[in-house]
Amino acid sequence: MKKINVIGGGLAGAEAAWQAANMGVRVELYEMRPLKQTPAHRTGLFAEIVCSNSLKSDEKGTAPHLLKQELRLGGSLIMQAADANRVPAGAALAVDRQRFAEFITSKILSHPNIKVIREEVTKIPHDEITIIATGPLTSDALTEDIIRFTGSDQLYFYDAIAPIISADSIDMSVAFKAARYGKGGDDYINCPMNKEQYERFYYELINAKSVPLKRFEETRWFEACLPIEEIARRGIDTLRFGPMKPKGLIDPKTGREPYAVVQLRAENLMADAYGMVGFQNHLRYPEQQRVFRLIPGLENAEFLQYGQIHRNTYINSPKILFETLQTRKKTNIFFAGQITGVEGYLESVGTGWLAGINAARLALGKEPIKAPKTSAIGALCRYVSSVETDNFQPVNITFGLLEPLPEEIRRNYRQKRERHLKQIEIALTDWEKLLDEIRPAAIANF
Repeated sequence: MKKINVIGGGLAGAEAAWQAANMGVRVELYEMRPLKQTPAHRTGLFAEIVCSNSLKSDEKGTAPHLLKQELRLGGSLIMQAADANRVPAGAALAVDRQRFAEFITSKILSHPNIKVIREEVTKIPHDEITIIATGPLTSDALTEDIIRFTGSDQLYFYDAIAPIISADSIDMSVAFKAARYGKGGDDYINCPMNKEQYERFYYELINAKSVPLKRFEETRWFEACLPIEEIARRGIDTLRFGPMKPKGLIDPKTGREPYAVVQLRAENLMADAYGMVGFQNHLRYPEQQRVFRLIPGLENAEFLQYGQIHRNTYINSPKILFETLQTRKKTNIFFAGQITGVEGYLESVGTGWLAGINAARLALGKEPIKAPKTSAIGALCRYVSSVETDNFQPVNITFGLLEPLPEEIRRNYRQKRERHLKQIEIALTDWEKLLDEIRPAAIANF
């Protein structure tokens, strides 16, 4: 049986290993955890989620939903786990992170074509078919070898994690349950603020003490995941039009929208822990307690996890990768996941899906495939492999990345939502054609 290596047991690596194994290829999956942990992980489970437990919108007509549908149709292990372990989150798909990771770990360990090797890989195996899916927290030794291989300096940005609070420490006489605009039922706990409360919180937040970054490293925040204190420093109302916007939320005690609101989302099926939505930060732990307990309803909050920062590493993919996720330098070496410059859990999974399929095809003597340009996965792979920019930045899936509709079709769909629905229709049609091409090679759907 032909063999490939997958380095990294995160979301992308687990997906890549699963897809390749289902193609009839033997997979050796390397994961250094729990023998060697990263600054953000806590367990040795595969696909452990370390930031938000939300996989973003699952509302029809959105680009994130299109990505999810492509993965569902493609037999994604990660989507199986997400759908089986979802928790209430309005129009979003959020998961019980422990059960989600346990589901994936069980599936990986029981697959007859996957051998798990618990050790750190410090050098790229140049003479074997290998997928590097080590994520943004790649170990220092392997990062240095990747730099040597790619011939370019690493790029980086800082990412931040939001706090998690014990449910029984939230004062529900102040907070109220609701989802924005009533979508999804009462899936969020909402902590309302009046103007005076908001302004006090704002000034304490922007003056709170942060964890210092290393003096020799430049700070490059990713715009879609800015620490809340960095957002606040852009103006007193930025939070009210960002993570603390009250639109679509009616406080039942007043019958009106609050001046500002902090939303909390369930972290697990037991709903005994809630994450602070959009409250990723890099404040010192005592400062987080002091400032966040100024939020109405959180005066006695028990913090199960504090917000923190970690450095995320990614390669300069447009100079390094083909659209198939093979490297230009050696086509037997693939990259997948956040290290390629996609941002987001399922964006990482999408690249893992394609890398796993293509590595298996290469091992079986078949030509690697490109995902359709109309599809979400195809758009992401095209972006990371060919975007022309002097400042390559991570990207989430948006309709702006998809192949534009032909002008003759655009003329018939004047409303944006209608155009998006047509784009989705075309994307899924093209995606099914791709799956019809590769399905005969799949041996099973374990």
